[in-house]
Amino acid sequence: MELLNQLTQNLSITPDQAKGGAGLLFQLAKNKLGGDDFGKVAGAVPGIEDMIKAVPSDGPGAMVGDVASSLGVGGGLQDLAGLAGGFSKLGLSPDLVQKFVPIVLSFAQSKGGDVVKNLLAGVLK
Repeated sequence: MELLNQLTQNLSITPDQAKGGAGLLFQLAKNKLGGDDFGKVAGAVPGIEDMIKAVPSDGPGAMVGDVASSLGVGGGLQDLAGLAGGFSKLGLSPDLVQKFVPIVLSFAQSKGGDVVKNLLAGVLK
């Protein structure tokens, strides 16, 4: 897949790490966007469901998110905590979340135009 190749080459990570990391971002988008909006993203990004299936079983918002929720922390911090935890489970530094996002957004724009890029950017920034 083109996106996974871009991630592995630009970030020096394994294909499985690229697939899981992209899956974490797309899972977050799926959770945050309505069905119609996520449908636009899914229609533009080939293999998106396979990437989501590669997410570690306790991916975004699992244990860390539950703790954050119980402490009254919401929104972006909870999402960021969930992504960082998922990245760690893939053997990736949580810092890589910020390096994944522009690559994923650029790819989404190349496949689905500004509409798809802006939908993703709204939940990933």
